[in-house]
Amino acid sequence: MDRPMDSYVEPPEHKDGTPTTSRSDTRNVQPVTPDPRQNEKKERPSHPSHGYSREDFDHSPLLVFYEVTRACDLVCTHCRASAMPHPARDQLTPAQSAALLEELSRFPKPPMVVLTGGDPMKRPDLLDLIAHGRHVGIRMAVTPSPTPLMTEKAVAAMKEAGACGFGVSLDGACHKTHDTFRGIEGSHALSLEMIRWAGDVGLPVQVNTTVFAANLEELVPLADMLETLPVQMWSVFFLVPVGRARHARRLSARQYERVFELLFTESRRRPYAVKSTEAPHYRRFVMQKLGLSPEEAPQQIYGLSKQAPVGTNDGRGVMFVSHTGEIYPSGFLPLMCGKFPADSPVTVYREHDVFVSLRDADKLQGKCGMCEYRGVCGGSRARAYAVYGDAMAPEPDCVYIPEAWMKARRHRKSSDSQQ
Repeated sequence: MDRPMDSYVEPPEHKDGTPTTSRSDTRNVQPVTPDPRQNEKKERPSHPSHGYSREDFDHSPLLVFYEVTRACDLVCTHCRASAMPHPARDQLTPAQSAALLEELSRFPKPPMVVLTGGDPMKRPDLLDLIAHGRHVGIRMAVTPSPTPLMTEKAVAAMKEAGACGFGVSLDGACHKTHDTFRGIEGSHALSLEMIRWAGDVGLPVQVNTTVFAANLEELVPLADMLETLPVQMWSVFFLVPVGRARHARRLSARQYERVFELLFTESRRRPYAVKSTEAPHYRRFVMQKLGLSPEEAPQQIYGLSKQAPVGTNDGRGVMFVSHTGEIYPSGFLPLMCGKFPADSPVTVYREHDVFVSLRDADKLQGKCGMCEYRGVCGGSRARAYAVYGDAMAPEPDCVYIPEAWMKARRHRKSSDSQQ
């Protein structure tokens, strides 16, 4: 299973609405310093948010991830969905899936919809869904798995149907590392072919990498490899312990900082965009590196580059719909807030208590609630829930200690000593 991306790339559009093939990026994208050498390379395009801003959080998501099926022939060790060989009997029918896309088009600002899974190629009506989404005015992206179902012809057909984004997972520069992680020999080689096929037809590619202890030393070689491929975005995913990954060993908070440093460095010297996924505290790291104050106006923070549009998070600019129509704040935060077709995703996103709370940084608890960066970071709500059972609990894998938190602790200790 290729995990559902909580970020995506797509091309900007021509005036007639047809997608171009230049570079772009999306969710949870982090501020970086523009590299003057970029003038010597391909220019990165405008962000696919098409005018989406932080003010739109409350009424429209930037991204909706639709898990079209749980069926997948891979056995990835970290699979969020605990995917299975065959489709579930109660997955949404083709007619229900089309109706879902029509409902999503009713948002004041229609989102980009990422068709994920499982493996979307297990849906016989995949091309019809892509075409229907485009017909109702939604930008469509796909995250297929590297299996024999994925061919050069299939990639071209997705582009022809109207897909404007294509996600491929690469979890190591070495094929052994990747294939072991994905559970299928030859997965690495096929993933590379998929990237090339997408590039050949002008379909923008985002490469997704799950970072874990075993591949830390391969991140820079992998970044080198991506520079030889038609890649627009490299998204580095930080593990959330859900699904098959619920017992996996996460990186330590200090290892996060080490990877943040690497991402910051790579983002300044690569022709493709670089970002983190499920690590919003990377924004805090970058702001500290650049000497930016947490009190900076949001437009200044998110306007540092084309890679920093709005600062989305679980339930904040993001929504997930499962293969059976269950509606969640993200694919990694298993708090069901409704079920389509009985419930409208538009209403759920705008009005459900869970979504509303996740968009309110002042409701965060622990050190996140007292952190001066909470408005631009907020921590991974999915990881907080997975570790503590509370979506508003503090980010468990952040090394930063807010000054207000330290003062509160010193005050409590002083009060306790006087009793």
